[in-house]
Amino acid sequence: MFTQLLKRIAATLDRLRIPYMIIGGQAVLLHGEPRLTRDIDITVGITTEEMDLMLDAVEDIGLIPLVDPKDFSLRTLVLPCQDPGSDIRVDFIFSFSPYEHQAMERVCLVEIEGVNVKFASAEDLVIHKVFAGRARDMEDVKSVLIKNPEMDSRYIRKWLSELAKATGEAFVSRFDDVLKDVS
Repeated sequence: MFTQLLKRIAATLDRLRIPYMIIGGQAVLLHGEPRLTRDIDITVGITTEEMDLMLDAVEDIGLIPLVDPKDFSLRTLVLPCQDPGSDIRVDFIFSFSPYEHQAMERVCLVEIEGVNVKFASAEDLVIHKVFAGRARDMEDVKSVLIKNPEMDSRYIRKWLSELAKATGEAFVSRFDDVLKDVS
């Protein structure tokens, strides 16, 4: 189910030239320990001003928006959808920050049955998970760090520090705490 849906998503977003990367639980399956995940989270490198293009993509993929995109998505920068054939939820997250732009240039291409699917790099997945900061996210960070000991922690700290300046959160110390647990 997930494989076919990921292929449809990747093919459509690439055809429409919408930059993207798979984040969340699906990326954890690639970079960390296997765990149950019931959705697909995708960061797209466009603004909500390009909502019509995104809605064209959603229709081409065969997804159904779960909200009024012109209202909810403009307020939250998220377009939650569902695949009617599998009931898998797909959340498109609109992002256009300098960090997200760079992260989308660093994606890992994973070939799934002949289709290249763009996943967040291990480092960028860690940054996303530390930023989210929930207990499940921090467990995911541990599994990614254990499986990928060669990660570029300087890159991670740089962007966590930038995000901390913008939000006032202690992201670098949150990351360092998890790093101590896996050392």
